[in-house]
Amino acid sequence: MRIAGTLLVVALLWPWLAWAGLDPDAKGVGENADLWRPDPMHEYWDPGNLHRPETERVKGLFQGEACLECHRVVTPGIVKEWRTSRHALTKEPVLCPACHGEDHQKLSFPGPQTCGNCHPKRLAQMEEEKHYGFPSHALAMERAVDSKHFADKPKAEVAACLQCHSVASKCDSCHTRHRFDAAEARRPEACITCHSGPPHPDDEAFFASAHGQLYRQEGKRWDWSKPLAKGNYPAPTCAYCHMKDGNHQVADKAVWKFGIREINPQSAENLIKRKRWQVTCADCHPPEVGMEFFKKLDAERTQSWRQLYAVERLLKNLRSDGLLSPSAKERPPYPIDWLAKLFPKERIGFYEGQASAFYNVSAIERDYFELWYFFNLGAYKGMAHGAKELSEQFHERMGVQVEAIRNEAERLRGQTGAKKDLKPLWMEGDYTKFNLDYN
Repeated sequence: MRIAGTLLVVALLWPWLAWAGLDPDAKGVGENADLWRPDPMHEYWDPGNLHRPETERVKGLFQGEACLECHRVVTPGIVKEWRTSRHALTKEPVLCPACHGEDHQKLSFPGPQTCGNCHPKRLAQMEEEKHYGFPSHALAMERAVDSKHFADKPKAEVAACLQCHSVASKCDSCHTRHRFDAAEARRPEACITCHSGPPHPDDEAFFASAHGQLYRQEGKRWDWSKPLAKGNYPAPTCAYCHMKDGNHQVADKAVWKFGIREINPQSAENLIKRKRWQVTCADCHPPEVGMEFFKKLDAERTQSWRQLYAVERLLKNLRSDGLLSPSAKERPPYPIDWLAKLFPKERIGFYEGQASAFYNVSAIERDYFELWYFFNLGAYKGMAHGAKELSEQFHERMGVQVEAIRNEAERLRGQTGAKKDLKPLWMEGDYTKFNLDYN
């Protein structure tokens, strides 16, 4: 009865709670669209939803030659790039109105749907990624703007997120505008613009591998105009393995996702994905090499998750004994998360995941986050890209971090009666005031 009564109260209050958080000036997108206002730069990251054309300075309908004549003076770099592109060098050049429209008061920034008018196969391949869920390029923008911390934080602070997550909403993340040269997108640099740093150290893993080392030594001499097909390149790069034959669907072979969630390697879906990888590896290696690769990768994942689960159990025991501060009740939820305010939950491990990066958590929980999301991920990425030594280096870091967490756990258990400190970063202070006032 008590649970039923609580649910009834929540159901009655929910419309008012939702209304109370609305921003009358908000014009965002995603699940929390009514709670945040885009900065001007956001229209470049998500043009399909947020671009607002200039309607006052230039008026009229213009054909391509008129556009080029004007922009040759106003933005000469853009015109120069376009003139070297395949769009310009075909028998029937693809001129500005084809992508931007001809009415200067209704100009648009082209997105995937625009490109799909001429490249329907590539658009269909990208859209197919949505069937595989996260992570995928096609759902990257949705993943960003639907996050509570995105709506909660000042927009200037999360602009960097959209620079990479905008791969879902515009094709020039990989093909620089206005050249759109496939040869650019085939090089590793097109991918490591986003796939780099602690959350996804693909660049570090690739360049530490035999493939990456060969690319560094010889890549400048390779003919990048060749398609991503067998025999065209001395060694594979990111696009060759993940976008074989130019396939823009890159989510169908992610056997371990990002390495931050344990996957059953023997499921039907996973076995199919492994076969796809083995076909790719067979372009250069005998079949048994691909089989041995997966044995080593699975062994590495087994080792990692054994460590991670042991630390999770340790933290859960500390939680149960009331030794972590702040507790879920003490820790402020995101301002828009009314449910968490009413029903705070104790969460450790994958379910809480990246929350540890944004909440006012205890030091030992933050240490676990870095263990799970940074060092564990580096160990996985190294092995997945054939960089065994790099993987071993990250495993050494994991061992050091595990030992530090265990020592901190012993220290916490040794405390007797001391009032635990609650750092007020998210409770009060200049940052929180600015956040509430301007977002």
